[in-house]
Amino acid sequence: MALMTDDIQQKLIKLLQEEGLVSADAIATATAESTKSGKPLLTVLTETSVIDLELMTHAIAQVSGVPYVNLTSTIIDQSILSLLPSDIAERFMAVPLAEVQNRLAVAMIDANNVQAVDYLANRIQRPLKVFMASEAGVRHVLDQYKTDLSSVDVAAQVSQSEAAAEASSDIKTIVQDSPISRALSTILEYAVKSRASDIHIEPLEKALKIRCRIDGVLREVMQLPKSIEPALVSRIKILSNLKIDEHRTPQDGQFAVKVGNKEVDLRIAISPVVWGEQVVIRLLDKTGNSFDLEEMGYAGRALRAIRKGVKRPNGMVLTSGPTGSGKSTSLYALIKEIKDDTINIVTLEDPVEYKMDGVNQIQVNAEVGLTFASGLRSILRQDPDVVMVGEMRDAETANLGVQAALTGHLVFSTLHTNSAAGVLPRLLDMEIEPFLIASTVNTIIGQRLVRRVAPKRDAYWSSPLETKSILENVGHLLPKTKEEVAQISADLGYKDLPLANQTAYTLVKGHDTPSTPRGYSGRAGLYEVMDVSEEIQKMIVERATSAAIQRKAIEQGMITMRQDGYLKALQGITTLEEVNRVTSDTA
Repeated sequence: MALMTDDIQQKLIKLLQEEGLVSADAIATATAESTKSGKPLLTVLTETSVIDLELMTHAIAQVSGVPYVNLTSTIIDQSILSLLPSDIAERFMAVPLAEVQNRLAVAMIDANNVQAVDYLANRIQRPLKVFMASEAGVRHVLDQYKTDLSSVDVAAQVSQSEAAAEASSDIKTIVQDSPISRALSTILEYAVKSRASDIHIEPLEKALKIRCRIDGVLREVMQLPKSIEPALVSRIKILSNLKIDEHRTPQDGQFAVKVGNKEVDLRIAISPVVWGEQVVIRLLDKTGNSFDLEEMGYAGRALRAIRKGVKRPNGMVLTSGPTGSGKSTSLYALIKEIKDDTINIVTLEDPVEYKMDGVNQIQVNAEVGLTFASGLRSILRQDPDVVMVGEMRDAETANLGVQAALTGHLVFSTLHTNSAAGVLPRLLDMEIEPFLIASTVNTIIGQRLVRRVAPKRDAYWSSPLETKSILENVGHLLPKTKEEVAQISADLGYKDLPLANQTAYTLVKGHDTPSTPRGYSGRAGLYEVMDVSEEIQKMIVERATSAAIQRKAIEQGMITMRQDGYLKALQGITTLEEVNRVTSDTA
């Protein structure tokens, strides 16, 4: 919040009271808290939500005699953003807005800072028109700098004539400050700031296409000249310690980059395709993961079933779902749930995605003979209490996992199946005896990831078709009367569920903006958690189908992924369209 004199602060408080935005009682309470904590009075008012930050900023601007601008949903053209470098903009919390009569309109948090204004004017060699904006508004515009890929185009133009020579002669000339290196750095920085999980560099006949997977959906970000492809791919190979002269067979590698304060591991997969070599880069952000089950979207019955399963001294807890559905993240969350100095936790992963203190993590390395199976044999000689196997890919690893569970270990692992019930026939397919599956598997988690609705959103009433779909999927779970709301909401883990007899339901959709495409931002998990009861154990021994086991689990209270998704849509977390998209292959 902008610095201000005591005189301006008193004028501001008087204005807020005159406009009816804050009461005398609220001022008195905030004053007492300010005296106790040492925080400025205005900071206390906003932190305790007595007054909205945008309203506060508008009021400060009014009493300071500075024009105000709300930037929380404003999109600034890249040509305007380029007039003030991003590092200077972030340092002074000042962003360019537009050019007006040879003056540059700039929004700042502290618009009364004369020294900062003078520095910026000298830096860009032109007079400024200064506006006041909130910190949230300025940061919203600062985030738009991440979409500036113009430097990649410049690097591509500069290096077009050099790229072929670099790739065909002395490849070591592709040094850190070359145009190709700068282009790659910019692409990686854009991907990290955009929260992308993967970068796809795909050769076409006459171009090189760059796509990023953001919130689980691939989208094209740019196309580069075909001539720079060899140099760009070679630069990636050099950083990954791969063979730069090998173009006929697939290669895998890794390296790490630092973007801002973030450490990001990159996993590289290069494959020969018709028009050249395709590169897929998986980004593993080491920061910002709490591995908290509630924050990941587990709630109610599902959360209770998981905690019951991981508290058992032995047996298997398995997660299932397609690639990129968050299975590994769930395993890390389970480990965090039980991690303690009194137990020895050993993991076998490919790759080790996140490093955890107090956990002994082993990286699979097939080149030296360290596979999941051989590594698991070794782990069982290290006196473990808990064993995590990144993935059960073959019968040998599955058998060893079952044997570990039988001999007093708690085993966590993943399998690629469409649902929780699908894990059981998958284990049968791996030639695990039914009685062994029944006696070792404690809990099975099926999961998917859906895109979250962006903070900027609109509420609307469900259409008759949407209402019918809601009632068909979760109508029997919803409370029938107002008296049941609190009890059923607590049981399912969701707040204030609507009644089952409504003719329409409140749903939400986000605003489609460049920073929140199609109205989504971030992802949340959908889960179904199957507790392997005695009845289900009997069905496994009798080799029942996955559909029959699924029906029995639902009878016993399991919430399916689709039902979990519909409940989350009713809570405003996601949309019915998104839930249907990711659960179309589940029962």
